[in-house]
Amino acid sequence: MDTARYVVDALERAGVRHVVVAPGSRSAPLAYALAEAEADGRLTAYVRIDERVAGFTALGLAQGSGHPAAVLTTSGTAVGNLMPAVMEANHAGTPLLVLSADRPAELRGTGANQTTIQLDLFGDHVRFATDVAAGIDPTAAIATALSGARGRLEGIPAGPAQVNLAFRDPLTPALDGSEWERLLPVVHPAPLLEPVETTGSRQARTPEIALPSTSHRTVVLAGHDAGPAAEHFARTLGLPLLAEPSSNARFGPNAVGPYRLLLEQFGPASAQPIERVVVLGRPTLSRPVARLLARTELERALYLPRPVAWFEPGRRPELVLTQWDQLVGFAGTGPAGWLEAWQDAAGAAEDSLDAVLAEAAQPGRLSGPAVARQVWDRARHDAAQGPANLLLGSSNTVRDADLAGRPAPAGGDGAEDGTRVFANRGLAGIDGTVATATGIALATAAPTRVLLGDLTLLHDSGALLLGTGEQEADVQLIVLNDAGGGIFSVLEHGRLAESPNYAAAVERFFGTPHAVDLRALAAAYGWRHTAAGTTAELAAALAPPVRGRSIVEVAATREGLRELHARIAAALNP
Repeated sequence: MDTARYVVDALERAGVRHVVVAPGSRSAPLAYALAEAEADGRLTAYVRIDERVAGFTALGLAQGSGHPAAVLTTSGTAVGNLMPAVMEANHAGTPLLVLSADRPAELRGTGANQTTIQLDLFGDHVRFATDVAAGIDPTAAIATALSGARGRLEGIPAGPAQVNLAFRDPLTPALDGSEWERLLPVVHPAPLLEPVETTGSRQARTPEIALPSTSHRTVVLAGHDAGPAAEHFARTLGLPLLAEPSSNARFGPNAVGPYRLLLEQFGPASAQPIERVVVLGRPTLSRPVARLLARTELERALYLPRPVAWFEPGRRPELVLTQWDQLVGFAGTGPAGWLEAWQDAAGAAEDSLDAVLAEAAQPGRLSGPAVARQVWDRARHDAAQGPANLLLGSSNTVRDADLAGRPAPAGGDGAEDGTRVFANRGLAGIDGTVATATGIALATAAPTRVLLGDLTLLHDSGALLLGTGEQEADVQLIVLNDAGGGIFSVLEHGRLAESPNYAAAVERFFGTPHAVDLRALAAAYGWRHTAAGTTAELAAALAPPVRGRSIVEVAATREGLRELHARIAAALNP
């Protein structure tokens, strides 16, 4: 118990305010110490019975707050269940602290129950990992781990860290009021630096830009987590802004909505071909963008002011620039008519997209782009009422939002004062989406909408469980239910599905059809359920403020999805 209390003291000193606990016996001392600290108002604990859910909830808490969050597990397979969240935190640069309880040294390697090799279980996915033996003061280990998680170790980006803590019996507090364990000598490490600013506020602070003397047909590509600085950069230099939804830069007069389908209009054979590309953040969503960045005749630059975990040095084709003035000099200002050409193309494309989506709309057959367009517009409306969050699930939904999400008008700010857009783009898995959203909502105390597919919901259905007495978040899940995996329809598999020889195999192994009753699932876990089969019904379901836990199930179909995307592409590139 002394060791556990030292851990909690170290967490509090370092500014950790959120800890997610998965129950277990070996981790019991820390659970009791956390209960004591929570009773004193020192931090907040959340209990989740599934370790994978606990890990992604902590990930969401860290993303929403911008500060490290911790997750506590008992020993054995419990620790292994954190691997998906740790992997995502690694590639996303999210400060996540794993506190794994373990048997003492004398029980390891003896066949003792729930005993395995836990130290370095996460390998290169963590910034720091250490084993704290039973009876040793863990204060210094916690401090170093959190420095690593925050990215304060030389040349190492922020990300997850692990402290493996051994505990001997007894594992519970004494009830007789006596001190049953000798107090450990306290080691006082050097004071920690002040907690770093959250990602959003750091990115929102944009330096002054001195206009360069050069002019180039440059586009600004804002990938995941680029932040409002990308919008400021593009607007100041008069350049078109191609912003992914989770860049939190998709606003202002320079932002181009369906940009990925307009790249051909500014290709090598056009009258105004793209000459240079400036990349901020991490672009991950579309093949047209990947092809753009692979064009060796283009001059490409990646802005990298601090170390990141999502690529290895020397493995990207762009020129890496670390200084703002370097980036400005590389991009130059847009020549006369360059931005206007993109704005004209964007306006025509938005009108064409509206026409195609309206023509394709049928009761019970809403398409992903149409739903994404409506949800995106509603999320921007939420911003007028106060802080709000939108989380986009992986697979088709985030790509639908990238295609159909209309940029907010000038003066909007989707990163801080308005709706913050999140997505797990570190590894872009569908796992943990509901749990991540719950963590974000709890950390920000803001209503959180989630646009996701049915398989993404089912993959994380355990996160729908909220224990009696646990803090409830305001979360609305908008589930596009097409009874399977729609993304494969628009990939190469869609062509194979048209062949009699492969149709059954594609449907079984990629379409993964199911007949789950989502209304019954919602009822079982205590979530409100609303069905929407038309645009009007969806609008009505989205209209009320997000309060408590609710699921909006949108009836959709995978049939004709490939053809719809082909019609959209043809309409936007006549």
